[in-house]
Amino acid sequence: MYTLLVYNVHMTLKSSKQIVVELSKETEKLIKKNQIPVNILESAFVWVDKVESLGLEKVREEGGKGLHDEPVKGDSNGKRSIRLNKAWRLYYTVNENGEVIIVTVERIDKHKY
Repeated sequence: MYTLLVYNVHMTLKSSKQIVVELSKETEKLIKKNQIPVNILESAFVWVDKVESLGLEKVREEGGKGLHDEPVKGDSNGKRSIRLNKAWRLYYTVNENGEVIIVTVERIDKHKY
């Protein structure tokens, strides 16, 4: 059995901004219902760990090779996506609230071509 801790992590970056990575309610439900394969969850949380340790911009620049971090086409809400593998995507949004950067994992799902 695979145990997963739901992330609500606070980390202070060198820029003195705090980064918070959180899961949307939709993503939490999918995880609790075991609707996301374990290897995909592992890839997702590797990305979360990189964002926490390096910062989002650094992950986009160098830590995200192969992830293809890109804006979602046609989406006006500022959503971005990364490729967890050929079929699965992680969609996220970024909001700044003063000295806090909030990265919300909006959903993890199979990409429709």
